[in-house]
Amino acid sequence: MQQQLLKLLPMLRRFAYSLTGSMADADDLVQSTIEKILSKGLPDEVELAKWAFRVCRNIWIDEYRARKVRLVAAQDPELQEEQSMDSSAQIDQKNTLNQVNAAMQALPDDQRSILALVAVQGFSYKEVSESLDIPLGTVMSRLSRARTSLITLIKGQQGGLVA
Repeated sequence: MQQQLLKLLPMLRRFAYSLTGSMADADDLVQSTIEKILSKGLPDEVELAKWAFRVCRNIWIDEYRARKVRLVAAQDPELQEEQSMDSSAQIDQKNTLNQVNAAMQALPDDQRSILALVAVQGFSYKEVSESLDIPLGTVMSRLSRARTSLITLIKGQQGGLVA
């Protein structure tokens, strides 16, 4: 199981980052997920990857609620590391990434996690349905609402101009 977990780490880290919006928080979330899986074990007849994503999402929901005040403080621009930019393309990329991250953070938890699993991890609707233990129709409707909300939020950030 440890070898399988090692292979899963990059995907879990991307998923955790898509949920938290912060690499430090994502690393903490992945560590908590791995700890929990190793200490509690894997239920019978459950695929490790699906179980790991479910555990990760559940831990994130619990921690997010408990750490909401600290997350707001950590996102304060005065506390962020200053990075030097070499070109306008890098600045544009960073602005776009910040807009998408801000829009993702504004989505409800259920929509954000489904969008992250489908768009970032490349899971099928069925895999998401099985991983989160929700009906396939619910996955499709939440994903549709998440995409619509994301576009609306990004348009609002750009003053209505989306390429």
